Amino acid sequence: MVSKGSPAWAGWALFAGTMLLVTGLINVLEGIIALVDDKRLALTPNNLVVVDVTGWGWVLLIAGLLMLAAGAGLLAAQTWARITAIVLVAVHLVIQIAWLGAYPVWSLLMIALDTVILFALTARWGAVRADLGSTADPQAAAHRANSTS
Repeated sequence: MVSKGSPAWAGWALFAGTMLLVTGLINVLEGIIALVDDKRLALTPNNLVVVDVTGWGWVLLIAGLLMLAAGAGLLAAQTWARITAIVLVAVHLVIQIAWLGAYPVWSLLMIALDTVILFALTARWGAVRADLGSTADPQAAAHRANSTS
């Protein structure tokens, strides 16, 4: 793999993609649990207002599936996935602020993780795309190999 960028930035993008896959999977599982058995959710009425657990389950399920798609796209160095992931992670971060009263430790961990993922997605994407794109686009890899030899 030949590139002008630092391989460390590609590692950050791989981290972001992997974390989106993990977070998406967690959201999908929470959404399924909310849809199937809403009694398993630990909701405290004094700290969190949820209008409809079934509706929240669908939101979690759809958001999780979008995160899974964006994470897979990031691992393939797709620009659409980067933009989608930035929007999804930013929204996820804001939603975690709403959950601070009910789940303070989990919410703070998610906010910290979302911040690191946003950094990974916004810093030096050109170098990342060059490093990761060589495996996603064989024609571009062949062109880079010919131009450097």
